[in-house]
Amino acid sequence: MTAIKHALQRDIFTPNDERLLSIVNVCKAGKKKKNCFLCATVTTERPVQVKVVKVKKSDKGDFYKRQIAWALRDLAVVDAKDAIKENPEFDLHFEKIYKWVASSTAEKNAFISCIWKLNQRYLRKKIDFVNVSSQLLEESVPSGENQSVTGGDEEVVDEYQELNAREEQDIEIMMEGCEYAISNAEAFAEKLSRELQVLDGANIQSIMASEKQVNILMKLLDEALKEVDQIELKLSSYEEMLQSVKEQMDQISESNHLIHLSNTNNVKLLSEIEFLVNHMDLAKGHIKALQEGDLASSRGIEACTNAADALLQCMNVALRPGHDLLLAVKQQQQRFSDLRELFARRLASHLNNVFVQQGHDQSSTLAQHSVELTLPNHHPFHRDLLRYAKLMEWLKSTDYGKYEGLTKNYMDYLSRLYEREIKDFFEVAKIKMTGTTKESKKFATLPRKESAVKQETESLHGSSGKLTGSTSSLNKLSVQSSGNRRSQSSSLLDMGNMSASDLDVADRTKFDKIFEQVLSELEPLCLAEQDFISKFFKLQQHQSMPGTMAEAEDLDGGTLSRQHNCGTPLPVSSEKDMIRQMMIKIFRCIEPELNNLIALGDKIDSFNSLYMLVKMSHHVWTAQNVDPASFLSTTLGNVLVTVKRNFDKCISNQIRQMEEVKISKKSKVGILPFVAEFEEFAGLAESIFKNAERRGDLDKAYTKLIRGVFVNVEKVANESQKTPRDVVMMENFHHIFATLSRLKISCLEAEKKEAKQKYTDHLQSYVIYSLGQPLEKLNHFFEGVEARVAQGIREEEVSYQLAFNKQELRKVIKEYPGKEVKKGLDNLYKKVDKHLCEEENLLQVVWHSMQDEFIRQYKHFEGLIARCYPGSGVTMEFTIQDILDYCSSIAQSH
Repeated sequence: MTAIKHALQRDIFTPNDERLLSIVNVCKAGKKKKNCFLCATVTTERPVQVKVVKVKKSDKGDFYKRQIAWALRDLAVVDAKDAIKENPEFDLHFEKIYKWVASSTAEKNAFISCIWKLNQRYLRKKIDFVNVSSQLLEESVPSGENQSVTGGDEEVVDEYQELNAREEQDIEIMMEGCEYAISNAEAFAEKLSRELQVLDGANIQSIMASEKQVNILMKLLDEALKEVDQIELKLSSYEEMLQSVKEQMDQISESNHLIHLSNTNNVKLLSEIEFLVNHMDLAKGHIKALQEGDLASSRGIEACTNAADALLQCMNVALRPGHDLLLAVKQQQQRFSDLRELFARRLASHLNNVFVQQGHDQSSTLAQHSVELTLPNHHPFHRDLLRYAKLMEWLKSTDYGKYEGLTKNYMDYLSRLYEREIKDFFEVAKIKMTGTTKESKKFATLPRKESAVKQETESLHGSSGKLTGSTSSLNKLSVQSSGNRRSQSSSLLDMGNMSASDLDVADRTKFDKIFEQVLSELEPLCLAEQDFISKFFKLQQHQSMPGTMAEAEDLDGGTLSRQHNCGTPLPVSSEKDMIRQMMIKIFRCIEPELNNLIALGDKIDSFNSLYMLVKMSHHVWTAQNVDPASFLSTTLGNVLVTVKRNFDKCISNQIRQMEEVKISKKSKVGILPFVAEFEEFAGLAESIFKNAERRGDLDKAYTKLIRGVFVNVEKVANESQKTPRDVVMMENFHHIFATLSRLKISCLEAEKKEAKQKYTDHLQSYVIYSLGQPLEKLNHFFEGVEARVAQGIREEEVSYQLAFNKQELRKVIKEYPGKEVKKGLDNLYKKVDKHLCEEENLLQVVWHSMQDEFIRQYKHFEGLIARCYPGSGVTMEFTIQDILDYCSSIAQSH
């Protein structure tokens, strides 16, 4: 066991700085006997840790390995199972109960005794020992007289140290010198004891021999102690002297600290004063400019602008904490506020005067524009006012109330000025539209209101120019000179409220130019004013979302203040709305004036709505590309709705008048008026809408009109008494097909095909109906033959029928000799000529179709004769060549 203990100490515990105090060979109770060792150990370093370690011998060799370790403080109970009888079993209660069986009772008792001692020394009796013999505990805890010995033994056990390599070597040398060191240990121990006694005696003699040297050493130590006392006295005196010096140095250090603190405070104070002086001191020149600066001259405006910027910087300086409590700062801030208020009043008053003066100056130039279709130029006014733009920006950021008041005043003055200019401008446009007669020139000299009333009245009643007329086709208009008037049937568009006189191409061209001139004058005027408002009043106008006019209402005196009662600048979105609202207030008369002009143009000629739709659409598209939410874009968009309504009304009126058309019962119908009017409308529309943005509206109108034309042509054809229905349908649909083919309107391709089909069908129907008349008896005879065949009679047996025998056939054929046939065809030609109109020139086409149909019928009759009357020798009394000659001679004779 000693050799095992030594091996465990060396291999397992020494590397971990532990000492092995006790060991017991055990196995687990109730299982196969797999032996292991329980070891009680302590660490060599403090604080001492006591452990119970389970060590197991490896299966693959003769070395041991550490399996598990428990701290002794975790051990709750040691159960020896039986305190009287010897029993190798015992239990250790850690976190769970471990049951062990020792190899011998002596080893068990020794291990439990060691655990008891370690418990007494390190754990202060925390472990409970159950079923342990009291004798074993008494041996472990001896009586008072031998307790010190036991304690000594514990110290010896506690202070046990392993031999080092040199000590082991010395012992080995000593044992090699004694032959019986291993065989007779007692003799070897006795020999060592004797040698030790000899060494002890030598040591005592050496100590006694050195007594004199010890005495001398003691004397030297006494003298050294005296010297030390003297040195201590001197050091005490030095310490007292240094203490006074230390107090003086502390005073000097404190004084230096106060001086440094004072200097630091002075530097900071100087920095604060310099900050306030640099940032809150306004130059005298700036003060004078704010109080007395000339706001009329460019130099004075520049000086005032610089002074205002400097004042704003002083007022907006970010004060440091505590500055606002200084009296001087408060006084300076109050002074700045007074200067700001004073200059804001001066600036607002001056700009109001500028607005008024500019309004009067601009009014004086209206006379020279009254006879020309141009609007006065406001660029000089804008250029003069833009010099104040920076001051307006300053006013906006410092005194929003006065800025708001200036905005309102500007809108009031300019709205009145623009209203006068725009109304006079539209009066000139109306005069030019209705014709520059003496009467209209007289209107121009009248006061504006009277002139407007009289001009409107007479223009609507047709006294001041050509107010109505039918529309001519595009081809005819292009050939006629602008000075020639054409006379034609009155337009269906003008029935009921217009006179029957015609408008020539020059009239429509003049209206188109005037309307374009009006829009071209208004567009730059509005854009320039909006750009000026944005720059002068410092408002954002770009990147705004499209809005509707319904969102913007006319501004009255308090709208802006109601919108912004807090007196602070508006956000960007509100600024965009503000621009739009200002433009609405300034140009509030544009939309009604444009609507009045559009109404007048529509009264003059309802086809003017085509020109207006194209022009207005183009200008709206241009304005929306610049800014979809601008006043101009929105206003023109609203007016475009009115123009589109008039255009739709024009189309509806055409359809309505188609439905109301009446034809003469005594004369032939010919080409219906609304068919001719559709041709003229389409030709005119194609020239106007070429490359236009609103082509889709025209295509929809085409679809509505062509449907109305188709329906009403059929309606008139059904009601016609003088002219056969097929002729009316054939001629008019031929005319429609020719028109659509010539104009090549892509959206009406289906209608073009339909018109061609209707024309072809009714031509065929008319030809068949007409050809039944000249050979009436022959037709009836062969119809009877075909009826018998249809009833089931064989074709070769028809000749045996009494009513259809050869004699009856010869009798019928004799009634239509060549001369009679030619006479009948001549009468047919005259009748067709009476039915057809000259405009469409379809006589030869119809006659040629009749010739073909007649030949087809002839061949049909010949075939029936050959099949039903074979070998009879019965033939018609005229040939196909005779028919061709008859038709040709009849056509040439007429």
